Amino acid sequence: MAAQRSCEQAVGVYYMREGLVPQGERTGPNQARYGEEHVRRLRLARALVEVGGLPVASAREALALIFSSGVSEFDVLGKAQYALTPSRERAEDDAWDEAAAQVDELIARRGRQVKPGNPARRTLADALATLRRLGEDDYLDLLETYAETAEHLADMEVLAISRRGDLHAMAEAVVVWTALGDPVLASLRRLAQEAQAARLLGGTAPKADSTTGSTTGSKPAEETA
Repeated sequence: MAAQRSCEQAVGVYYMREGLVPQGERTGPNQARYGEEHVRRLRLARALVEVGGLPVASAREALALIFSSGVSEFDVLGKAQYALTPSRERAEDDAWDEAAAQVDELIARRGRQVKPGNPARRTLADALATLRRLGEDDYLDLLETYAETAEHLADMEVLAISRRGDLHAMAEAVVVWTALGDPVLASLRRLAQEAQAARLLGGTAPKADSTTGSTTGSKPAEETA
C-alpha cells in the first residue's frame, strides 16, 4: 500500500509539473492541501493521456478548455476537436492533392458545415492519400458508408452533450468523449470485424474465459500449423 501511495503521489507531481493539474494550497514546508477539483483534474489528466493517448500538450489545452469560462457551446466543441486532433507533417503529392479534393467534395456533398482549418480534414486526407498510394481502392469505396455512420454517431453525441445544460459539464463531455471515444470505437470495430469474419469466412472464434481472460476452444499456433 505504501508503494502504491508513493507511486500515485509521483504521478500527481508529474501532472502538476506539466501544468495539467494546479498546485495545491501550501500549508507548510513540503506540504499542500488538495481539494476535489485537484482530484477530478488528476483523474481527467490521466484518462486523457494514459487511456486516450493524447500528448501532454494536447491534454493540457483540453483541460484548460474544460475549466475555462465565457466560451460558447459551439466554441467548446470546435476548440476541443482542434486540441485533440494532432497536427502532422504531410507529404504533398498527386495522391494527397486528390485525397484533399475528395475530402472537400465529401463534406460539400453531404452538406456539412466544417471550417476549412479543421485539422481532421488534413488527417482524413493523409489517410486517404496513403490508401491511394497502396492501391487500396476498394477501401476508398466504403468512404460514403463511413461518413454516414460517423454523422449518425456525431448527431447522437452532440444531442446527448447538449442536454447537460451546464457549460463546464458540456466541455468536459466533449473532451472526454472525443479522446476516449476514439479507442472505444476502434475496439468495437475490431470486435465486430472478428465476429463478421467468423460468420462470413466460416471460422470459429475461441470463447473467452470470463474469470481469467484467456481463450478456450483453440489450439496453440504451433500445434495447428
